[in-house]
Amino acid sequence: MFRICVVIALFLSAAAARAQDGKALASSATPVDKIKVLKDFRVELLYSVPKEKEGSWVSLCVGPKGTLIACDQGGGLYRIKPPAVGQVSNLSKKEGDSGQVENLSYVSKIPVDIGQAQGLLWAFDSLYVMVNGREYKSGLYRVTDSDGDGELDKVVQLRQLNGGGEHGPHAIVPHPDGKSLVVLHGNQTKLTEYTSTRVPPIWGEDHLLPRMPDGRGFMAGVLGPGGAIYKIDPEGKNWELLCVGFRNEYDMAFNKFGDLFTYDADMEWDFNTPWYRPTRVCLVASGADYGWRNGTGKWPAHYADTLPPVVDIGPGSPTGVAFGYGAKFPAKYQDALYICDWSYGKMYAVHMEPQGAGYKATVEEFVAGAPLPLTDLVVHPDGALYFTIGGRNTQSGLYRVTYVGSESTDASPTPTKPPYHNLRRAYEDDFHGRRHRLAVASVWSALDSEDRYLRYAARVAIEHQDVSRWRDIALAQKNPTAAITWLLALVRVSAADPFHKKPSDPPADPALRKQIVEALCRIEWDKLENWQRLELLRVYQVLFNRFGHPSEEERKLVLEKLNEKFPAGDRLVNGDLCQVLVYLEAPDIAPRTMKLLASAPTQEEQIEYVKALRMLKSGWTPELRKEYFSWFLKAGTFKGGMSFEGFMTNIKKDAVALLSDAEKESLKEILEARPAESPLAVSKPRPLVKKWTLDELVPLVDKGLTNRDYDRGRSLFGAANCFACHRFNGEGGANGPDLTGIAGRFSNRDLLETIVDPSKVVSDQYAAVVIQTADGQTITGRIINLSGESMHINTDMLAPGATVNVDRRDVVAMKPSAVSMMPTGLLDTLHDDEVLDLVAFLLSRGERKGPMFKSP
Repeated sequence: MFRICVVIALFLSAAAARAQDGKALASSATPVDKIKVLKDFRVELLYSVPKEKEGSWVSLCVGPKGTLIACDQGGGLYRIKPPAVGQVSNLSKKEGDSGQVENLSYVSKIPVDIGQAQGLLWAFDSLYVMVNGREYKSGLYRVTDSDGDGELDKVVQLRQLNGGGEHGPHAIVPHPDGKSLVVLHGNQTKLTEYTSTRVPPIWGEDHLLPRMPDGRGFMAGVLGPGGAIYKIDPEGKNWELLCVGFRNEYDMAFNKFGDLFTYDADMEWDFNTPWYRPTRVCLVASGADYGWRNGTGKWPAHYADTLPPVVDIGPGSPTGVAFGYGAKFPAKYQDALYICDWSYGKMYAVHMEPQGAGYKATVEEFVAGAPLPLTDLVVHPDGALYFTIGGRNTQSGLYRVTYVGSESTDASPTPTKPPYHNLRRAYEDDFHGRRHRLAVASVWSALDSEDRYLRYAARVAIEHQDVSRWRDIALAQKNPTAAITWLLALVRVSAADPFHKKPSDPPADPALRKQIVEALCRIEWDKLENWQRLELLRVYQVLFNRFGHPSEEERKLVLEKLNEKFPAGDRLVNGDLCQVLVYLEAPDIAPRTMKLLASAPTQEEQIEYVKALRMLKSGWTPELRKEYFSWFLKAGTFKGGMSFEGFMTNIKKDAVALLSDAEKESLKEILEARPAESPLAVSKPRPLVKKWTLDELVPLVDKGLTNRDYDRGRSLFGAANCFACHRFNGEGGANGPDLTGIAGRFSNRDLLETIVDPSKVVSDQYAAVVIQTADGQTITGRIINLSGESMHINTDMLAPGATVNVDRRDVVAMKPSAVSMMPTGLLDTLHDDEVLDLVAFLLSRGERKGPMFKSP
């Protein structure tokens, strides 16, 4: 609840936006005094790109002889020779300059017929260009100097790619082996023909209950696996598929250990739904599927057949990515991964920590400004970090970041490698994408590992082997984790997903399904941790999706094991268990789920239950039906992204389709009622208990954080409307900061002060700003998108879809506000014990079994 606000950061003042003659300064990039950077770092604006002549730059790379190469999103390529570090910027446009003038800084157009690139790389004495446009066919090109005169002149298309637009082909990076390249594309580009694949080519939608497409119909017919990453040879002939399942990863970078990372996009239209996934940094694990699917079908991070992110970032538009290697920065910042967010104008430094076979990370805001639509960044041999802004015909510029503090900038030592890194990489390199007689024996022990990346790598290795060699091994497993992992592999390789099934695929074997069901039912639920229960439930989901509905005998066997376990006491387990039980038409699942629905503190949890129940055919009473459809009236006050209303309409439509004519008639009044006109849509406010002061709260909390109630704390977090803006432990809104890790950043007193007096210290990152326009309007909000001169501003923190468009040329004044957008008095409706439960929940990091809580 600290620092709730959704207003924009600083915007250009009228003086900064106009020339001395009073006319709008059309080619002025955001000035550096409007950009914030970490202490002891310096930002320089080297070049404001003249939009009319050179467009809007979206890609950048280091070229030969210390040059930079940039590309206009809608036009050509430009060569830049930056001024030496420490010199005053003196970049100038030199028409026709061939690059022979070595002692001057300059910008010149490269006279070659290629452009519209969203990926550039200088390697193997060539410029590789990933075209994503209309004038030139989308795909990978190689540009060379054919006659040795020092000028690029020959263009060869290496591979045409079937896709384009902002979710089309993007970055190219060199592979650490020095012999290969790595390329990627977003989810509006179809997989290209590959020579080999590390991803087992058995992907599917794998939804147990029917998936709903996007509420506005966006990409409704597009199936997984979505955005993909490939390793290729320099001639672009051999393509190896490395990883799939991204939404729209724009760029990527390798760390010192040869591990690849990317920054994947969210779907902002999904805000405040259970299937929303924030922008996130992912380790590009060999053979992995990161689970992008259209509409409601995105796989949550806990699914056994996907992998979690290294860190969630939040809402945004990911663009350029680069490690700080080679920068003359302190060691911590040399080893950081820098990621750019186009829409919110931020560059983050992501600090990796080894964990098991992979990594976890923390995030630090490195550069921020508004408008600052970051597009790409590189570390130059001169030790500086360069970045561009632009895109969508917005004002573009080239900037440089240098370190000016007193810490050492000597090359950082090699960081600590994850403990299981070498083992994971051995599985990936030896067994992913090929059959090997030693594979099964080699990875066997890792299939019951508690380390998720290691277990995943081992399963992918198994899925590439002849199933006849390990089917019986999978069915005979007794260790719970091993059994779950082996059986997931067996399900996936033994039957195709219905949406991806080819005529040549063999039919699913009912006898094998029975064996798998029996093996799953031997796993003792009560002896499992919650993460194991989630993975077990995922195997049931994939099994029945791929093999079809179980026989009545199998159905009864599964219900005997699972039905009495619902509800399970864990929000994620309840959601997945509900899906399985609804699919199996479990007795009494309707009243039990409706009871959970009534007590669920977040709209995301409520939507999850309502979405599952829409497919339930049996077990309804007239009273339960009425209660179910009345929920849509209560939910009339819920807010979300652009597709939110459409999703709610579609959920209700599916549920109505299962009603008989008689039921429709009896429910007609509720079905036809409008939420805005219904008293059910008005929630009753909590009564005032007392006006809490900081001096009263601090001693109460310091002495009282024992034997607390985690679930009541979570409910109060919802009752105080905190979930509307903040994510906590993977659920909640996206406009405010994620509070899951707040215990590591605040003392009890500091936390309470941010709640009682939110305006005492307002973070720059979430500070309110009031913008005044030439026609007298006053607008408060947060810039969430840009297009040309238009800024799209979110004006309501509780309604992510509420936006106002403002022309930046009409802005005449802005004034930072000293008042936080977070409301005061949030604790004044709570009794002592409720305050303690809420604070304990906030400090729990999502661990319900922590020392502050009673045993469940």
